[in-house]
Amino acid sequence: MINRVVLVGRLTKDPELKYTQSGIAVTRFTLAVNRTFSSQSGEREADFINCVTWRKQAENTANFLRKGSLAGIEGRIQTSSFDGQDGKRVFMTEVVADSVQFLEPRSANAERSGAAYGGAPQNEQPYYQNQQPNQQYQQPAQQQNYTRTDNDPFSTGSGPIEVSDDDLPF
Repeated sequence: MINRVVLVGRLTKDPELKYTQSGIAVTRFTLAVNRTFSSQSGEREADFINCVTWRKQAENTANFLRKGSLAGIEGRIQTSSFDGQDGKRVFMTEVVADSVQFLEPRSANAERSGAAYGGAPQNEQPYYQNQQPNQQYQQPAQQQNYTRTDNDPFSTGSGPIEVSDDDLPF
């Protein structure tokens, strides 16, 4: 069975960070995702999708995203139900986001809303440029068979390069 969701949209309000009784961070937010078509009146419609993140991803989402922030999420749809305060059964559908991508610099959201949040200067670099890449992409250059340009054996030689047939992989 496949249950994967990929969404790109804007947050409708600031994310809400809470902690479970066992101390696990959980953040809930709503993502407004534009539909690909316009209504009969020519207006663009959007879907408002409830999302939830857990643990470190929840803390990062709450710390770095605000109302109006453009975000991309990848996750799965989850349904649940519980008894409401009035005794009626309440059904809930939400996207459990495994990955949240911050798709614009923090300063872009501040300029759009007309107010800076978090005291960030207007010329601030995007958040994703100041962070370490994900572990799956972080590999030393020597493991990828790359040669650094300052150690390039061919950069100082001006003569022809001698290559024998034994040196060729084909």
